[in-house]
Amino acid sequence: MDNDLKHMSRDELIVEVQRLRAGIRAHRDSSGHDLCWHHPQLWDLLPEAIEPEIAVPPWPKFLRGCIRYRESLDRERPEAPVADIESDREADSRG
Repeated sequence: MDNDLKHMSRDELIVEVQRLRAGIRAHRDSSGHDLCWHHPQLWDLLPEAIEPEIAVPPWPKFLRGCIRYRESLDRERPEAPVADIESDREADSRG
């Protein structure tokens, strides 16, 4: 699957690692409502272009998962500041 790496020069590999790190950092540094959104741009960092098959849970199960994720942030990052704002995406969809 990663045979393309075998044919890259050292300089090309460095550029690829920097590109991947930038993508991972952008995902890691998501904050506020961006933590909840689908991130296909992260998948686009891979060389193989596929349309992932996504299975979405029913709303009640999905929302319970969101709540558990938010609760885990309270446990693991209790010092994180609270961003009491609405999502830009949410506001855009309303008006």
